[in-house]
Amino acid sequence: MSQPFGFDDDKPHEECGVFGIFGHQDAAELVALGLHALQHRGQEAAGIVSFDGTQFNSERRLGLVGDNFSKESVMSRLRGHAAIGHNRYSTSGDTVLRNVQPLFADLAGGGLAIAHNGNLTNATNLRRLLVRNGAIFQSTSDTEVLVHLVATSRDVRLVDRLIDALRQVEGAYSLVTLTNKKMIGVRDPLGVRPLVLGSFDGCYVLASETCALDIIGADFVRDIAPGEMVVITHEGIESLFPFPPAPHRFCVFEYIYFARPDSLAEGKSVYESRRRIGEELAREAPVEADLVVPIPDSGTPAAIGYASAAAIPFELGIIRNHYVGRTFIEPAQQIRQLGVKLKHNANRASIVGKRIILVDDSIMRGTTSVKIVQMMREAGATEVHMRIACPPTTHSCFYGVDTPERDKLLAYQRDVEQMRQIIGADSLAFISIDGLYRAMGHAGRDNDSPQYCDACFTSDYPTRLTDQEEPSIERQLSLLAEGV
Repeated sequence: MSQPFGFDDDKPHEECGVFGIFGHQDAAELVALGLHALQHRGQEAAGIVSFDGTQFNSERRLGLVGDNFSKESVMSRLRGHAAIGHNRYSTSGDTVLRNVQPLFADLAGGGLAIAHNGNLTNATNLRRLLVRNGAIFQSTSDTEVLVHLVATSRDVRLVDRLIDALRQVEGAYSLVTLTNKKMIGVRDPLGVRPLVLGSFDGCYVLASETCALDIIGADFVRDIAPGEMVVITHEGIESLFPFPPAPHRFCVFEYIYFARPDSLAEGKSVYESRRRIGEELAREAPVEADLVVPIPDSGTPAAIGYASAAAIPFELGIIRNHYVGRTFIEPAQQIRQLGVKLKHNANRASIVGKRIILVDDSIMRGTTSVKIVQMMREAGATEVHMRIACPPTTHSCFYGVDTPERDKLLAYQRDVEQMRQIIGADSLAFISIDGLYRAMGHAGRDNDSPQYCDACFTSDYPTRLTDQEEPSIERQLSLLAEGV
């Protein structure tokens, strides 16, 4: 399924969202609500798998949660006291029904359903090796690699088989899995992707963000720690740490863009973090102007912070149309050229004759920024300055975020002045990497031991990128056979 063109084409697309609950008679209905709160993390597809004590029940659909899981005919088939769910944006594998999660397989010892947020950076090599050894894949998702690794593990207990599988993978992941007797949550040793634990009506809940706990009235208990595995049964919860300790490298883009503003991430308010980034940006890159205008919706908290720190009035100079949806997935060229205006329009009365500062969370390709600046000038702004609440994005993400290829990034091999000229703004500035860390409560970036994954800005990837760096297993075996 293609993404809606226009304003959101120039954003890093969300990763995925996971949600699970164990021990509640309305498990599937609660998972559907949780996925609804996590809809921002993936809009292409959604799925729920439940277990009713006898069998697993699976419903997977392309499209939005509300369009598919509000139907009684669907929910009535998801019986059981335990369920897990997944919202998908395809960072690995095409968006077709066979790739929609949770994936399910009947293994020796019982069924296994798995929902995954993240990306495995050695999945291609592992997949080729598994296929050479006889594995038959039903999807192109990297998550299925995990299913096969669990299935072929020689350990006896399923928990040990899952640990064995995870010890073979690289990259970033937060997993929620469901078996006949357990719900298991796991977070990668670096803690790149988020996962939280909640409680509701005497049951345990796992979710990508705290906003998903809020929607069902669950209490936030704590973040799942990096490298932690929690095993939830009718007897309670067990915490395991089966992987060697590693430096904590939580994805800083969760604070900048991905997480919902009303969530807590690693103990920090996402909204407050974005507001502080805006304040720091105002201190680093001041400019004389009449108004601060957010690029909705993700730029709004940073714009509020910028306006407050700069003592410049804040105005909604761009109004968003929330009802466009996918109406124009395949529009005629004439309609396509309208671009940004399908989702956003200038609030002319507020900006005519004004010097404005546009605040956005990020710039990827820059195509939308060009259109926004042009829109502001056509609406009568006398000066248009752009301020970006993250450093220049110079590298692609390989940990579950769909960013453009590196040579398509505006900041690739261009300095700020060259980018400004392309965008057409009167000035352009990004928050510095140290400024970003200061806004997050640190003295600056510790280059020897950074507190976050910031590879899209610094190229400091915290894990190996095996599929990017090495020949495939097939190629390696071929070279060995040739005696090379």
